[in-house]
Amino acid sequence: MTEYVLGNEAMIRAGFFFGIFIAVALWEQVSPRRALTVSKGLRWLNNLGIVFFNTVLLRLLFPLMAVGVAIMAEKGNWGILNNVELKSSVKLFFAVLFLDFAIYIQHVVVHAIPLLWRLHRMHHADLDYDVSTGARFHPIEIILSMIIKMFVVAALGSPPAAVVIFEVLLNATAMFNHGNIYIPLGADRILRLLVVTPDMHRVHHSVKPREANSNFGFNFPWWDRLFGTYVAQPEDTHQKMTIGLNQFRESKFLKFHWLLKQPFIDEVGEYSINKGY
Repeated sequence: MTEYVLGNEAMIRAGFFFGIFIAVALWEQVSPRRALTVSKGLRWLNNLGIVFFNTVLLRLLFPLMAVGVAIMAEKGNWGILNNVELKSSVKLFFAVLFLDFAIYIQHVVVHAIPLLWRLHRMHHADLDYDVSTGARFHPIEIILSMIIKMFVVAALGSPPAAVVIFEVLLNATAMFNHGNIYIPLGADRILRLLVVTPDMHRVHHSVKPREANSNFGFNFPWWDRLFGTYVAQPEDTHQKMTIGLNQFRESKFLKFHWLLKQPFIDEVGEYSINKGY
């Protein structure tokens, strides 16, 4: 089973991505949380164009991806987990947990360093919040994120299966927690004890800097509570809150070529935790 998973990693990830994307997209149609404010066709054409571009770019630059590094680390006995005596299931659990924590730290850092915020702000500049926002990242940020992930996987000695599980989880939860979907408040309160919910993560996409610099988690919600970056609800309610960044409110910034140009135009702005120019 493990050999099958590792041998078909790209197909498995793609299957989960498209399956969950379609499921959340249908959920958005049946039970939306908010009314959209700009053309969905314009946003989806360009957001999904970025997804396709990034996918091809990563496969060209990093044909082995993070799971390939994990396989090499296992064969070469690199990293912490490859040099301790633990059950395979325990290694799997700790690897997935630590990889998620590393993504949380990385997310805080790209908000804290102005140069990195320039890359990350493309994700926040979307004027609406739905499933397509979950995969909208600048190609340079995607490349940087993959390099960081490879180093973390090697240093940790993460089992290859754990990397596949984590990647599938990350894709799945990114689609889910960016969904414009309604979940009853009682169910949301319980669910967000275990996973980042759309209502929890939507706060992070608020136009207000204080809210945009909160709720950094992607998979697990515990890191925000543990490190004091948790905000339960937006000040203006989910229906009335404004999504996006003050700098990029013109519809032209939703187009593909402007998405690519965003890191190189305008000032850093007020959203970087450590503001600078």
